[in-house]
Amino acid sequence: MTAELIRNTLGDRHCALSLVIPLYNEEQVFPQLRSRLVDALPTLPDKIEIIFVNDGSSDRTRELVEQAAAEDPRIIGIHFSRNFGHQQAVSAGMQASSGDAVAVLDGDLQDPPEVLAQFLARLNEGWDVVYAIREHRKENIFKRTCYGGFYRLLAMLTPIHIPLDSGDFGMVSRRVVDQLNAMPEQHRFIRGMRSYVGFRQTGLAYERDARAEGVSKYSWRKLMGLAADGIFTFSALPLRLASFAGFLIAGLAFLYAIYVIIWKLISGEGTEINGFAALAVGVFFLGGIQLICLGILGEYVGRIHNEVKRRPSYVVDEIDVQA
Repeated sequence: MTAELIRNTLGDRHCALSLVIPLYNEEQVFPQLRSRLVDALPTLPDKIEIIFVNDGSSDRTRELVEQAAAEDPRIIGIHFSRNFGHQQAVSAGMQASSGDAVAVLDGDLQDPPEVLAQFLARLNEGWDVVYAIREHRKENIFKRTCYGGFYRLLAMLTPIHIPLDSGDFGMVSRRVVDQLNAMPEQHRFIRGMRSYVGFRQTGLAYERDARAEGVSKYSWRKLMGLAADGIFTFSALPLRLASFAGFLIAGLAFLYAIYVIIWKLISGEGTEINGFAALAVGVFFLGGIQLICLGILGEYVGRIHNEVKRRPSYVVDEIDVQA
């Protein structure tokens, strides 16, 4: 089941606000998440839908979402056939949404539902995108440093402005959601796509909490994959840097060749040019540069390969919704 089939299954609906919440093995935090959502609802519009996207969880998350959808008509459960990834889960929720405004927040309660009313107030002022800016993170210093370094590297490499220290947590208008849903790419980086569409955007600072329960499901491998998608899908600068490195090394080699010729002529015919160590270092250095350039090319070619295949970004197994 793909995006079009999701919309056909859910039928024609309309509400004031849609909440999109991706979940992956969140059985420990789900009861608290649902409780805090219910507490936050009085500050939000009456016509609201809560879309839980179960990203192929292997614990009791599916069972809990099914139960919640059976008890509350405002809740919709979308279950993937396997784990496809956080960005795909967010995309599926946006495809299924019917709200005039759509908010995205993680299911681990690091994104507090209590902030949603502030997002909506900003949206009602005429903004199309209200993104959350993480003022304080509760992760360890190494992880905070990596996150901060990535966002600043991304800002230097990409031609569009992607706000520093902002994730997917935020709220967008319907016309922004329609533009995001129309983008066909397989490697999805929602916060970058959100910046790409433009319109009126503003930030809202908040303090990012630690996980309410359990451990993070975002492994370092997944984080590196997300970072690579952010860089290689929104910037061609790495390719230009590879070309620059090639021209720089070729230029230095040419200058060194001229130096060797002049030194040979001045020193006389009997002078030998020694320097095996320098030659070996040069060869290994040049080989390393070539491999790096091939790796950069491989990142782009791999993404082109995935885009050309046109496989769906996710497959839905079942949808829970009250008739």
